[in-house]
Amino acid sequence: MTPLPSLMVAPNGARLTKADHPALPMTLTEIVDCAAACQAAGADGLHLHLRDAGGGHLLDASAYRDAVAALSARVPDMAVQITTEAVGIYDPPHQRKIALTSGATLVSASVRELCRDPLDVTRAFYEDCAAQGIAIQHILYDTDDAALLARVLPADLLAAPDLQLLFVLGRYAADQNSDPGDLDPFLNWMTEAALTPDWAVCAFGQNETAALVRAAKLGGKCRVGFENARTHPDGRIARDNAERVACVAERIKR
Repeated sequence: MTPLPSLMVAPNGARLTKADHPALPMTLTEIVDCAAACQAAGADGLHLHLRDAGGGHLLDASAYRDAVAALSARVPDMAVQITTEAVGIYDPPHQRKIALTSGATLVSASVRELCRDPLDVTRAFYEDCAAQGIAIQHILYDTDDAALLARVLPADLLAAPDLQLLFVLGRYAADQNSDPGDLDPFLNWMTEAALTPDWAVCAFGQNETAALVRAAKLGGKCRVGFENARTHPDGRIARDNAERVACVAERIKR
């Protein structure tokens, strides 16, 4: 499986617009330019969300293939992970189809969303992805999601060292804030389950940097960017995604 990049940028997400920040990339041209700037700032991966002509969330296999091709031409050394996020628009069959037909080798998927379908259907999907060499990064919002993943994922895939996880610290809420200590329940779960996966963290709000630095010091990888936070540790609003990448990259190296 393609391993997770060490510092992945998530520049836009599915819900935000330029009303949230004028430098938020929405068009493919803006996303490619942002990727190049973030790579120069220290990112080695991009978490890809696409938008339709009206700026809405888009899951489309053809659009993903075009976007990955454009990114590969501009930033060939940057890993690209596509999202399958539902955002209340897409159902699990469409999410599974996107993962399997977009040509991407790195795919982000929420076990909570996929398990809206029966567990055996989701289990078969995970097996299909493994057979095709598609690395699914399982999004876990809490330890209930972790327990759900342990129930649905085949035992060999759960125990594999290339199992990819994303621990989400904080929430889509008014303050969108997280705390570095929010990582502890996930760390305890991994220890209790004797798992040694390829894991990463994303974190909401002004504590994003502190949470990511703590994760990196503990052996995790990081996802930074406007999807989750647009604020530096001192409360300043970042100029753009590249500035957030540079901030986190510099602090991880300390």
